[in-house]
Amino acid sequence: MLAVFSVLPVGVGEALSEHVARIVDIIDGSGLEYRLGAMATTVEGEENEVMELVMKCHRAAREAAPRVFTSVTIDDREGATGRLTGKIDDVERILGRRVKHG
Repeated sequence: MLAVFSVLPVGVGEALSEHVARIVDIIDGSGLEYRLGAMATTVEGEENEVMELVMKCHRAAREAAPRVFTSVTIDDREGATGRLTGKIDDVERILGRRVKHG
């Protein structure tokens, strides 16, 4: 399963980098493959691992903020693995060149 998610703490001011860093530390410590993006993070793993991580990040943000918006998009393809990089590889193969990505 691939999941793209973002966690947005609300009511903690305009600067969010410290809150984001705390969430990224949780993701990094999860042991799951991930790619940090400018606006969201993509993670790959088994359904229970991915969803547990998303909720762990949401709860951590909730500890620091009075309100939290968490957005999740899931790509769940039977038997698919290695899609975190494989999807990019497929596009680059078709284009015949490398493209910018995280």
